[in-house]
Amino acid sequence: MFERGDDKITTRQASLFLTNSVLGAGILTLPRDVTESVKTPDAWMSVVLGGIIVMLVTVIMVKLSQQFPGKTIYQYSKRIVGGGPGGLLSLLLISYFLLSAGFQNRVLGEIMIFFLLEGTPIWAIIIPFIWIGAYLVFGGINSIARVYQIIFPISFFILILCYALSIRIFDINHLRPVLSEGLMPVIRGLKSTVLVFTGCEVVMVITAFMQHPEQAIRAMLTGIVVPMTLYILTVVMVIGGLSIDSVITSTWPTIDLVRSLEITGFFFERFEFPLLVIWMMQMFCIFSSFFFNAALGISQVFKIKIVPVIFGLMPVIFITAMIPVRINDVFAVGDVIGGMGILLFFLLSVLLSVVLIIRKKVLKQNM
Repeated sequence: MFERGDDKITTRQASLFLTNSVLGAGILTLPRDVTESVKTPDAWMSVVLGGIIVMLVTVIMVKLSQQFPGKTIYQYSKRIVGGGPGGLLSLLLISYFLLSAGFQNRVLGEIMIFFLLEGTPIWAIIIPFIWIGAYLVFGGINSIARVYQIIFPISFFILILCYALSIRIFDINHLRPVLSEGLMPVIRGLKSTVLVFTGCEVVMVITAFMQHPEQAIRAMLTGIVVPMTLYILTVVMVIGGLSIDSVITSTWPTIDLVRSLEITGFFFERFEFPLLVIWMMQMFCIFSSFFFNAALGISQVFKIKIVPVIFGLMPVIFITAMIPVRINDVFAVGDVIGGMGILLFFLLSVLLSVVLIIRKKVLKQNM
């Protein structure tokens, strides 16, 4: 199914695919996570620095993928480090995508229950989204990218509108003083920041599906800059609107910011509901991206058809999503997944690139 020659995506679709693979629950939780780590108004600087680091590593990933046109990380990793180590790296990446898919689905369900469908069993929310995600993944990467093209502009518009309206409660003094305790707090916040960018590993898969892979660097940098800008804006607006103390004690600080807005006589007098509905669609996008990458990986590593793989992964994702018992357990699982993502993020890009460079030099010396 994903092997069709016409299942390709444009440069713009590739950018949106990466954006939607990164831009998820972080919008709702990043302000609290990074502020807890930094403990100063300079939390937004950690997001800037973390975004720059992620951009550099993304370029390495793209350059590596361009060395093997039409091949994904699951295929060319074996050619770089051999069948055994390459297969192990692929299995680690597949496990990461599966865990991330279950996590995103669980967070989506928790938000729906907390704000919209109180008292609904969590499984009654998770199962329909797994089925819808499977239906989308059946269509291949082009179908997924087309859905992203519809959802992202709506999400972007609603988010920017909410931030624009929140200016009325924004206080610049909440972001002062700047660097009052130096750079060390900013550096401490890097871990929380880089965690929200996990998912960038998809560039080593989607580059193989691009119609113009030579434009991959521009496409992927654009795909990182967009969520990076939105994350920076989110942290600035939430801290400026709520203050550091309020952000640290809030479970969903971004939603709390939007809930503080009320415009009488406007089409929406309360904006948290349109934001939640749209952002659940956005989280469904990131879930579908991870689902697709996990299914594709198993299909290519074990050389089996994709249809039974998709059906087989559905119960696995459900079990993964249901493992955490309480909301604190969900966040703990998110930290584990984030740490795993950071490890793979650098392991796959830096390690494979170094091995490839060494092998090429050795090959030239032997010629």
